[in-house]
Order: sequence, then C-alpha cells, then structure tokens
Amino acid sequence: MLRSATPGIAGSLLTALLFALFPVCAWSATAADDIVVDVRKDGQEIAVDVDCPVDAPRPIVWEVLTDYDHMAQFVSNLDYSGVDARADNVLRVHQKGKVSRGFLSLAFDNVREIELVPHREIRSRMISGDMKASAFTTSIVEVGGRLHIVNVGRYQPNLWIPPVIGPALIRAETQKQFGEIRAEILRRSALTRPLT
Repeated sequence: MLRSATPGIAGSLLTALLFALFPVCAWSATAADDIVVDVRKDGQEIAVDVDCPVDAPRPIVWEVLTDYDHMAQFVSNLDYSGVDARADNVLRVHQKGKVSRGFLSLAFDNVREIELVPHREIRSRMISGDMKASAFTTSIVEVGGRLHIVNVGRYQPNLWIPPVIGPALIRAETQKQFGEIRAEILRRSALTRPLT
C-alpha cells in the first residue's frame, strides 16, 4: 500500500512545485485576458509584442502612456519614474523598480530616450541601465472602430533567461503592466464623462 501511495504523493509534490513556479495569472481569468502578449526568445534577445484594446478617447490614451512623471503611481512594479530632460518631442526618462513573481525578484534601474510622435507613436531606446540593449515602439492604432495600444520591441537582458519559464514570466508581467496602464486610462476617461 505504501508503494502505490508514494507515486501519488510524489506526483502531488511535483504538481504543487509547478504551481508555485508559475504565476497564477498565467492560467487564471483576469481583467487583462484580452491583452495579447507574445514573448519569444531569439538567442539572447527577447522579442515582445503586445496588443492592448482600450475603450477611451485617443487624447486620454496618449496622456496616460506619456505620463512618465506619475507612472509609478499606477504601474505597480515602478518605484520611481520621471522625466530627466526634455527637448521638443524627445525625452530622457529614468525609471526604477522591481519585478517579483513568487520567490523570484529582479530590481531594475534604466534611463531611456523617448521620441514622441504626438497621439500616434512612442519610440523608446535604452541609454543606460540593467540591460545590454532595448528598443520598443508603442503605437495607438484604430482597429474596427476601437483603439489598440500596440507595443513591439526587443531587448537583450544582462541575465540569462530560462527558455520556458522565462518567457512565461515576462508574458505575465507584461500583461499585468498593460492591464494597469489600461485601468488608469479607463479611470481618467470616466472622470471626463459628463454625469447623467
């Protein structure tokens, strides 16, 4: 009897370990389920594509996406975010924070150059920080009468990213971050609507 029970216990322990390693939001229904995040590991580079639908006016979407001085108030993994310099439509943005999932925690401190194409596109490249390289473009596009925040980019971390669990963790954290940004967009949008 003990012999037949052992594989069941071992299987239960293995299942419990796997559940502890993967973030809950990777398999649970959340308010961010319609945010599509594709993460691919290509050698040492990580490619990330995001499509985040949002029901809000374009000016409010733009306002939130470019509100770097207040971003730490609505994006939970940021401890600090601020514009260090501005020249026309080019900003130097400094952000610090920490990404945590279960027992894993990673602090970051980055400075990026941001080029703004007002109400349409944000081009970002890392100047200094915790990665070897990073370049992303965020666009506000209309698809079928609905606005979408589309984010496409690649980065090369200084750390080794495990092939299976790494992209899953990056996907979950990215989906969470865009969910928080969208929640702020919707909050601000509701404040501008007239009371009925």
